[in-house]
Amino acid sequence: MTDFRILLIIIILTSCSPKTKTNLDLVPLIPIPNNTTSGGTSFVVKEKTKLSFDKSNKDLKVISQNFREVWNSVTSYELSLDQARSEILIEIDSSKVTDEEAYTLDIKTKNIKITGASSKAIFRGIKTLEQILRLQTLDTPLIIPTGIISDKPKFNYRGAMLDVARHFFSVDEVKKYIDLMALYKFNFLHLHLSDDQGWRIEIKSWPNLTEYGGSTEVGGKDGGFYTQSQYTEIIQYAAENYITIIPEIDIPGHTNAALASYPELNCNGKATDLYTGINVGFSSLCLERGETFKFLDDVIREISLLTPGPYFHIGGDETDSTSEQDYLVFIKSTLEIVKKYGKTGMGWADISKAQIPESTLIQYWSRTDKDSIRNENGIQEVLMGIDKRANLVMSPANLSYMDMKYNDSTKLGLTWAGIINIKKAYDWLPENLIPRNKNQILGIEAPLWTETAENFEELTFLAFPRIIGYSEIGWSQSSQRKWIDYKERLAHHGKLLKNLSIVFYESPMIDWK
Repeated sequence: MTDFRILLIIIILTSCSPKTKTNLDLVPLIPIPNNTTSGGTSFVVKEKTKLSFDKSNKDLKVISQNFREVWNSVTSYELSLDQARSEILIEIDSSKVTDEEAYTLDIKTKNIKITGASSKAIFRGIKTLEQILRLQTLDTPLIIPTGIISDKPKFNYRGAMLDVARHFFSVDEVKKYIDLMALYKFNFLHLHLSDDQGWRIEIKSWPNLTEYGGSTEVGGKDGGFYTQSQYTEIIQYAAENYITIIPEIDIPGHTNAALASYPELNCNGKATDLYTGINVGFSSLCLERGETFKFLDDVIREISLLTPGPYFHIGGDETDSTSEQDYLVFIKSTLEIVKKYGKTGMGWADISKAQIPESTLIQYWSRTDKDSIRNENGIQEVLMGIDKRANLVMSPANLSYMDMKYNDSTKLGLTWAGIINIKKAYDWLPENLIPRNKNQILGIEAPLWTETAENFEELTFLAFPRIIGYSEIGWSQSSQRKWIDYKERLAHHGKLLKNLSIVFYESPMIDWK
């Protein structure tokens, strides 16, 4: 045997040792955990690894089964759900943790333990472990650095919005988006289900909404819609990923798809034409028609019965064709219907002008340019909502709207709220956007309007990598967030996204690894 072969065997045997030096601090996790302590050694992934959990807990069973699929795919080794002498243990321990999403990930050379006060906390810890796996090289042997991560979120609301009205996206595509959101610890998905260009959710008492109103999309191609069964499938899939679905039916404007479907919703009793453009502000429900509130009651009732989450979003923005007096009546009355069916009302910040119940959730979306009239109006609307004891979700258009261009030369995206490059998307604090009552901010949401996104690849191009930064704004403590550090960690996530076959914008601001 040659000296080279002897040396090679020694290297392989040494690298397989659990004593291989590592540093958990250097794993480029996003969002960055609250506290990480490195152990300096490693857990070596073996050909057969065992995971154990409380089999009487159905939630932990689902988490374990799903993680097994990830483990087997990423490591090419088998993870068995075996209670005997397991190397990985997930365990609910409500005695030590108060935050329902707080978890501890303890990695030793011989075993890994994830603990938290709830299955939701366990899931967040599992996703951290999944990121560690995906960020390691796939060379043999695969090792996991030892150490302890103690983690919990800054905000309780960490959302993304997906517009399926301008362009329709299938159930499977929405599930893929949910998978990616879960990997980065988002917990709310706001679905924009109706607009001028299309109605995307089956309403059994008003079937023409989808049969006709859902038949097209921006550009004139065939549209689509979710049956109630498919909508339930999305909700259940999201729930397995500890993401809550928020349905939005935008009223009283953004309603041309409904007005085209039912002539009786129009003041003149005549149906409008289907619309496939992108300009807005021209449509409005008719307050004078008796059918209008029966329509709203039926729609909100049917969707609410299908939706276990706490919120129902009523839109309320860009209502240029609705008189101010009618607008106030629409918002007040619609929120009363929402409350009747057991949901907390949510809407764009414009609804603060109306009479709204306490704890209504208003979504700030206006630009934040100092000289912008829209920004001044937006802040005033937020302050009106604060005074009415509403809660806030922050979605400033010129910082968090993922349908904006990355730069002047990117093909996809719009520019009405400005250019949003990777640094601008990351380098802001939600609490700095309002002058007072910052404690009423529940969190942030990153909306993705789909005027220019016709397919899933274009959708992910606009979302990634900006949405990764929004995950850290929502989860990590402000004191931990530094652009110079974040861009170094983000550089490693390009390979992660490519391994998942996700199309993304490879910004020249990042030195992709």
